[in-house]
Amino acid sequence: MLRSASGGHRPAGGRAASTGAAAIRRAAIFSPLRSSDRFVVLNGAHMKRMLITIATSLVFALVVPAGSLATLTEVGVIPETTPPTVPSCPSPSCLAVSRTTGFQVKVEAARSPLSAPRDGTVVAWTIMLGKPSAAQIKFFNANEGGPASAGIAILRAQRGTALGYKLIGQSPPVQLQPYFGKTAQFPLASTLPVKKGDVVALTVPSWAPALALGFAKRTSWRASRPKKQCSTTGTQTAHVQIGSAVQYYCLYQTARLTYSATLISTP
Repeated sequence: MLRSASGGHRPAGGRAASTGAAAIRRAAIFSPLRSSDRFVVLNGAHMKRMLITIATSLVFALVVPAGSLATLTEVGVIPETTPPTVPSCPSPSCLAVSRTTGFQVKVEAARSPLSAPRDGTVVAWTIMLGKPSAAQIKFFNANEGGPASAGIAILRAQRGTALGYKLIGQSPPVQLQPYFGKTAQFPLASTLPVKKGDVVALTVPSWAPALALGFAKRTSWRASRPKKQCSTTGTQTAHVQIGSAVQYYCLYQTARLTYSATLISTP
């Protein structure tokens, strides 16, 4: 789950583990992981698609009953954290998320930060990436399934199954290396509908330098790894089959996944 560029695995137990370049463009209507950090990486075509997507969703909102207003929410954005939310790479303790699907359970006192607060549509997602060294990139590429990539997944909790989540929708994976050291936001060509309480997760089929470390134990995230396999990364456990349900048993403490999602919703 957590892979160190030094070649070792970060300590992890059955139920809980102890740890589980400038932006190209600024966009004031989008915010990534912190309320004060609004840098994004979007080329002109991406920005145009994003604005068209948002405009289309807002036009749709105009035909709902009178009194209903569209709301733009960045799911996963919270106030400043202690320590600051900064991906661990390229430090000597550089860790990557690998071959799994995961979501944040808590960040300090904030519970379920990646749960949709209301029904709506996810139109984009944002990821803050570390900047691994050339040697670290070579190590991860060789040991974790190839070049860094990630996408988002929409999960719905299953009644009667402890920690069970059904995959409702997902975005295609994006190659991440061009955005190392930046906060990148990706508009969705096909938006993802969500219900209140659905979880926006991060799916990493290979690896991603998107893990901030050094938090207290109350900060934690879960992953789609089987019971008793929380410390291994050699098996692909990304949750990618639409309609399937997986038990998110593994809990990783003291770390934060550095991503968020843009939700458009109406009351």
